[in-house]
Amino acid sequence: MAYEMILTETPVPGVGLVRLNRPQALNALNAQITREIFDALEAFDKDDTIGAIVLTGSDKAFAAGADIKQMSETNAVAMMSDDFTDWSRMSRITKPIIGAISGWALGGGCEMAMMCDMLVASESAKFGQPEVKLGIIPGAGGTQRLTRAVGKAVAMEVMLGDRNLTAAEALAGGLVNRVYPVETYLQEAINLAAKVASMPRVAVRLIKQAVNKAEELGLTEGLDFEKRNFYLAFATEDKTEGMKAFVEKRQPQWKNR
Repeated sequence: MAYEMILTETPVPGVGLVRLNRPQALNALNAQITREIFDALEAFDKDDTIGAIVLTGSDKAFAAGADIKQMSETNAVAMMSDDFTDWSRMSRITKPIIGAISGWALGGGCEMAMMCDMLVASESAKFGQPEVKLGIIPGAGGTQRLTRAVGKAVAMEVMLGDRNLTAAEALAGGLVNRVYPVETYLQEAINLAAKVASMPRVAVRLIKQAVNKAEELGLTEGLDFEKRNFYLAFATEDKTEGMKAFVEKRQPQWKNR
């Protein structure tokens, strides 16, 4: 599929890479680029050769927010009709998404980063939700996901006090997994994705489902969901192979089924 605002590639076997490519606007998110991102994620999700996906921007900016010019020319009715912030397509991706974040991740860019399953940041990364300065609020999950990640007090300061979290602060607060120099963060994200892609993919999918449910369900319901997925894993060929390989003290040969 041909894209105008993103680039896609397979940098190493098993890993799909989606790169935002709108440098003149610091990868600001408009309707077209978000549609292309979701199209590419879905294409990799359906590709049996891909086990994990990396989503990235440029060293200068992952995405410096939504396209304000586009948003300034619309109204509530149009926003509801287009449902610009309905990014549920991304939440339905079954394979792990590793965000590789450098430079600015603001507004919608921060919200899209937080929709990834893991985040690898460069030392220059800055995360923020500055929508209040435009007279609006975060609309693609910022008030919910940031609060869950860093807690109420910090989330309030980010959204009301115009505070941007540095990569080190994001790491300390649990928003990102790892921080590396700008020169190596993308390769490290690809390395992490390759490691994930080498795991048995049915089990990976079941784990992703269960971890995501931990944010949505109470403990009792979450444990029930985990138990269901645990039992499902016992129906896979990879369960048989994994346990047999462990007993035989050899590397498993995954069938991904």
